[in-house]
Amino acid sequence: MNQDRVVAIARSVDKDFGQRISFLLEIDKLKGVIRRSRLVDASRLENVAEHSWHLAMMVMTLAPHADPEVDVVHAMKLLLVHDIVEIDAGDTFAYDVKGHEDKAQREADAADRIFGLLPSGQDAELRALWDEYEQRATPTARFAYACDRLQPMLLNISSGGESWREHGIQQSQVRAYNQPIEQGAAEFWQLAQGIIQEAVRAGQLGGN
Repeated sequence: MNQDRVVAIARSVDKDFGQRISFLLEIDKLKGVIRRSRLVDASRLENVAEHSWHLAMMVMTLAPHADPEVDVVHAMKLLLVHDIVEIDAGDTFAYDVKGHEDKAQREADAADRIFGLLPSGQDAELRALWDEYEQRATPTARFAYACDRLQPMLLNISSGGESWREHGIQQSQVRAYNQPIEQGAAEFWQLAQGIIQEAVRAGQLGGN
C-alpha cells in the first residue's frame, strides 16, 4: 500500500486526520537526509532524524545546566521541528560558505510547503516553533541552538575528527561558527572551547 492510499484512507475518516498522517509520512524522509557528522563509533554518517532525536535527548539530559528561564519541554519541541525543512533544502554543511548564501530562502520555502501539509492552526503552530528557533530571540531558543551547535562537536571529537580533517577545517572556523553557544549556555561554551583545544592537539583541527 503506497503513501497516497494510506492518506486517502485517513482522509475518509476525517480530513484533518488525513492531513496529519500525510505530514507524518512526509517527515519520514528526514531519515534519508545525511549529515556530515559521523556517529561516535565513526562507523557511518548520521542522518537528520537521528540528529533531531539526539538533540531532544540532550535538552532533557542537560536541563540542569540551562538557565532558569529556559522551558525544557518547549526547547525539545523546537529541536524536533527545526530541521524538518532539510527534507527539501538539504543539510547545508556548517563551513560551506556558498551553500549558506541561499540557505535561509531555501529553508523558508521548505517550511511553507512542509508545514502547509498540516491542518489550519496546527501548521501555524509548528511554523511558529521553526521561526522561533531561527530567530533565537528567547532564552529557550538560544539554549536549543546551543545544543544544536554542541552536538556535532561532541560527535566529531569522539569519532576522531574525520569530518573536520576531510574538509581541512581550522580551529578559527570552528570557534567562529560555534560562538553562539555562549549565549545559550555558558557551560556548553566552556566545553566547546576545551573540545577545540583538544582537537588541535590531536591533529583533528588545523591550528589557524
